Amino acid sequence: MKKILIGISFVILIVITAFVFLRNKGNGIKYGTEKVTKGDIVTTVTATGTVNAVTTVLVGTQVSGTIKNIYVDFNSPVKKGLLIAMIDPATFEAQVEQAKANLLSAKANLEKAEAALVDAKRTRDRNKELFSRNLIARSDLDTAETNYETSKAQMSAAKSQVAQTEAALKNAQTNLGYTRILSPVDGVVISRNVDVGQTVAASFQTPTLFTIAQDLTKMQIDTNVDEADIGNIMVGQDVEFTVDAYPDTTFKGRVWQVRNAPITIQNVVTYDVVIKVDNTELKLKPGMTANVSIIVATKKDVLKIPNAALRFRPTEKVAALPEKKGPGVWIIENNKPKRIKVVTGISDGNYTELVSGEIKERQEVIVESFVKSKGQPSSGHGPRFF
Repeated sequence: MKKILIGISFVILIVITAFVFLRNKGNGIKYGTEKVTKGDIVTTVTATGTVNAVTTVLVGTQVSGTIKNIYVDFNSPVKKGLLIAMIDPATFEAQVEQAKANLLSAKANLEKAEAALVDAKRTRDRNKELFSRNLIARSDLDTAETNYETSKAQMSAAKSQVAQTEAALKNAQTNLGYTRILSPVDGVVISRNVDVGQTVAASFQTPTLFTIAQDLTKMQIDTNVDEADIGNIMVGQDVEFTVDAYPDTTFKGRVWQVRNAPITIQNVVTYDVVIKVDNTELKLKPGMTANVSIIVATKKDVLKIPNAALRFRPTEKVAALPEKKGPGVWIIENNKPKRIKVVTGISDGNYTELVSGEIKERQEVIVESFVKSKGQPSSGHGPRFF
């Protein structure tokens, strides 16, 4: 009987102890942990940009007039030298005819001046002979000399007039040629800004009639990278990007150029980073908005620490624990948090590379703390992971 009473008392003692322990544990600090794993870490710089053709040519006109014919439309393939539009040439043809008539008149005047020069030379030579025989006065010889020099000058002026009218004819013919709008490159028409019957004026600024993309199989993305990140960008880095038209497709590219000219908008300084893209399937179209991730660094098969573990700080109840400077993580040792100093590497925003430290793979590190009171959890420091 005595042994039974002792056994019952022992069981009651165990129950009371367990109740007290569980009650105190229920009101104590809880820690959420996550295991350190191995894997790949990729550091990226994100930006947005616009997809454009590598070479885009704006086709305009150097003469004013009315559009008479248009021979291409949107998305039309064109070859260099192909006639794509024509400005009404009637006025320019009339100018060419007028210039030709002026040239004929100038040539006739030149022939007349040449004949007058021959006659003046003949008269001067004859008067020289007569003067040498004392058959005419000196004044007659002087007059003949003057007439000869005058005829020479008139012939020079007539030659100049011919050259001037030839230049005017050439200019008129050139303007007539400008009425034929030709494609300057091989490519595709991506924009047509005029219609038949529309009048274009090239007096002050050349109007753009067509926009031609030279090769849509090769595209580029012009991105704006913040000044805080531009130091990490180098030519040749790999790029991944998406566009809204194909949200499930990840396109590849490569940094081709990092331009030094700053772009300042509302005191925000960015730099243009040009990315070359292969568009063999012609999925990408000029003007699309690209969400770009420039791959700055990549580490393969390294220990990864959750960034939440690096941000974790103990609650007030364990704040008396010594705090050290530099990166570190907290583990649970003997039911108490213990800080481990670590050296970190690159980060992808969620995980950070563990370079060195007394942390092993699959070891659990604290990422959060919270307190349970009367069955209701209240969060402490760090993000919540339930």
